[in-house]
Formats: sequence, structure tokens, C-alpha cells
Amino acid sequence: MPDAPSALTLDTKDAGATTAFRPSPSGPKPRWSRVVLKLSGEAFADPLGAPIDGDIVARIASEIIDVQSELKVQLAIVVGGGNIWRGQTGAAAEGIDRTTSDYMGMLGTVINALALQDALERQGQPTRTQTAIQMSQIAEPYIRRRAMRHLEKGRVVIFACGNGNPYFTTDTTAALRAAEIEAEAILKGTHTTDGVYDADPRTNPQAKRYEQVGYAEVLSKNLRVMDLTAISFCMDNNLPIVVFNMMQKGNIRAVLLGDPPIGTLVS
Repeated sequence: MPDAPSALTLDTKDAGATTAFRPSPSGPKPRWSRVVLKLSGEAFADPLGAPIDGDIVARIASEIIDVQSELKVQLAIVVGGGNIWRGQTGAAAEGIDRTTSDYMGMLGTVINALALQDALERQGQPTRTQTAIQMSQIAEPYIRRRAMRHLEKGRVVIFACGNGNPYFTTDTTAALRAAEIEAEAILKGTHTTDGVYDADPRTNPQAKRYEQVGYAEVLSKNLRVMDLTAISFCMDNNLPIVVFNMMQKGNIRAVLLGDPPIGTLVS
């Protein structure tokens, strides 16, 4: 009896390539086959104040590898830098020029991207970091077609430096990159809440969580999902967003499977 075909098949067209990424014909069926995962920089931080906690980054990497290998989801990641430097806050608090402060924040995203890349590769997951500002000694420049090819080969792609321009958040970058690489959804992992609420649940115990909410309602009520530029972009390009708690183990997988239903779907 012949062996069953492997989910990972040999790709002989690309020199240096070992495998081409193919969806698994059996097993759990994810809701989307290619997604952008948006991670806040604060998700990497030690609760005691250190900007990067190695154990937390290793756990996040482990969950990413789980969905990448078991569910065969093509996964690109946009990382924030708020655990190291937040441009708007730094400009207001320290009196630094806003453009300069934003560039400092972009460099912070590179530090987080390299930390995550290292954690993924130490667990055996091929990974590429691409930066919107060229720094060829440590990462690839962002090239859309190259990023898509990496994903097709089963590599995780991490996007750093935002979109390379000041005054734009990494939320907007996640929306932009998702549209560019033809992702089917954005997964926004937070470190403080488990979805979108009609009020701040940290200050209002009566706040109610939405299971699903429309883009227009998010904009009209100024719900804190992503910045308004990102929400408008997702609405114009029909990109669904799932907001969920990144800090609970297994939640990335649960979001992709929709079972159990967690977080809030913005669509």
C-alpha cells in the first residue's frame, strides 16, 4: 500500500528551497489559510518591568509553531514596540521631535522582531524578518512578493519598522501588510483584554463585550480596537479583524478554528 502524500511536498523549482507549503488534506480546518497576527510590544514584557521576557516570547513562539505546523496556516506577524519606546507618548513626555520619536519606536519593533525570530528558530521554525527601513546586516528589506513566497514555503514572516513612515501606527501597518500579501484576516492579540467592549472593562465593571461588531459602529463609537486609520482601511478592503487575549495559552489556535469562540470579530 503506497504511503499517503505528505502535507509538505518537495519543491524543486526554487534553488535552496526544501519544501513547499501545502494545506493539509485532513485534520482541523482553520477559518482562514493566510493571516496577519498583530502583536503589541507590551505582550513581550516582563510583568516586573523588563522590556522582554524570554519565557513569554518562547511561549508565543511555541503557539505560533503549533498553528503553523498543525493547521497549515500561513502566518505573517506585525510586531509593535511599545515595550521599548512608543513614539507619540515619548514625544509628549520627553519633548522629543515627533518624527524622531516615531523612528525610535520603529527601531524598538526591530528588537522585538529579532527576539521573536530567535525564539521561533530555536524551536525549529524557519523565519524571516523583513523591515520597512533597510538594515541589511540583520534583516531583509520588505519586498511583497518575497514575503508571499516565504509564506508559501512554510516560513513565518515578521514585519518590523512599521510601514517605514512616522505618524503611522503598527496597527495601520498590520492592515496595510494584510492587504498587500492577500491575507484573509487580521488577528490582533492584546495583553489586557479579551475582546472589544462598549466601555473600558478596567474601569467599568459593567462593560459588555461584543461577540461581533461592524466597522461603522467601531468608528462611530470610537471603540478601542485599532486606530481609526487601520479600521477605515480594513473596512475599505473588507478585512475582518479578530481581537483576542494573547496571554492565554491556546488562544491563537482557538481563534483560527473558531472553536471555542473567543474574542470579538470586527467585520
